[in-house]
Amino acid sequence: MARAVVIGAAAVLALGIAGCSSKSTDNNSGGGGNGGSSLTISPLVQIDKDGKEVASADNSAAANPASDGKDSCAPQTIAMSGPLTGPNANLGLNIVRGVKLALDQHNKANPDCQVTVKEFDTEGDPQKATQVIPTIISDPSIVAMIGPTFSGETKATGQIISDAGLLALTPSATNVTLTTNGWKTFFRGLGNDGVQGPAVAKYLAGTGKYKKICVVQDNSDYGTGLAKTLTDGLGPIADPSCATQVKAGDKDFSAAVSKLASAKPDAIFYSGYYAEAAPFVQQLRSGGVTATFISDDGTKDVEFVKQAGDSSKGALLSCPCGPAPDKFATDYKAFSGYDAGTYSTEGYDLTTIVLKGIAAGKVSRSDLVDYVKTYDGQGLARAYKWDAQGELANALIWMYEVK
Repeated sequence: MARAVVIGAAAVLALGIAGCSSKSTDNNSGGGGNGGSSLTISPLVQIDKDGKEVASADNSAAANPASDGKDSCAPQTIAMSGPLTGPNANLGLNIVRGVKLALDQHNKANPDCQVTVKEFDTEGDPQKATQVIPTIISDPSIVAMIGPTFSGETKATGQIISDAGLLALTPSATNVTLTTNGWKTFFRGLGNDGVQGPAVAKYLAGTGKYKKICVVQDNSDYGTGLAKTLTDGLGPIADPSCATQVKAGDKDFSAAVSKLASAKPDAIFYSGYYAEAAPFVQQLRSGGVTATFISDDGTKDVEFVKQAGDSSKGALLSCPCGPAPDKFATDYKAFSGYDAGTYSTEGYDLTTIVLKGIAAGKVSRSDLVDYVKTYDGQGLARAYKWDAQGELANALIWMYEVK
């Protein structure tokens, strides 16, 4: 079901009771069992495609959803689709809160141009997404969509979204092949796994700490795609004899733990989502495996730390998403009551781009697609400019550490 949301001052007041955040970058585990409440996910280094450190970009000129307060438009509606419930819901909730914050700031500053969002819950499941996306497409009031969120659901629905001419700005789907399908309306708001895998591989190799890495992947489009690019990038450091596959939804990893314990690697890279990564790293530690645990943006979430507790300490997490800037983090916490997390900034930035298009008079689906094709501007997370395939012209990766 879709939920139409109009963000107003009353909502801000109610949610603002939670207070403000300081430098929130997925860094507050919010409590949780197993002694994990004091652990944080902290930014370590930003790297380029060669695994080399890159300084953070200046976002002082980032587009502001409030604009100049003079926007004028007929009431408009956008959609957000992704997991709002289910085992990996927090990744979708991070995004939709960013969407709502951008809309709230815009709507309060621009009374003559009100934009609402309808939320659609796919649970991140490709099959459910094929039932949800047609509802979005058939709603003529919806002029653009933030989503889909996960790679599998995007793969399952990208063609019908393109056929419908609906702008799809994903803040999070990173499988490389998504932009090779000839879709005309799909734009990726962060780097893909063809950037992330090799960049992380070169970074890990460059540290000199890891002579043997076992790559473990789940069976999702995201997990398998990232595992391949990472393994290829690691070369001989990735030991094929201990490469392991698990299934999304698994909770018992005893077979994998036994195999990895025997292999005695320096590090284990898990390619998948936090719902499995949390119990997996717990069982690794319980099984006596002390190798460094490394994972990806699907794991880089406060829920990983909350669910894994002390077993998550020392984990390295890669992400094409950057840490939330201080002011954004404060605004996000005051508005939603939650710390900004993985993809929160991307959800905010991409919504801001849609709002700029609407303010420029682009209020049809086709006009907004054309607007994004030629967009070139700075956001809080990065600069946004797309090539003909819907990929960013320049994409960088961040490494984080749980400590």
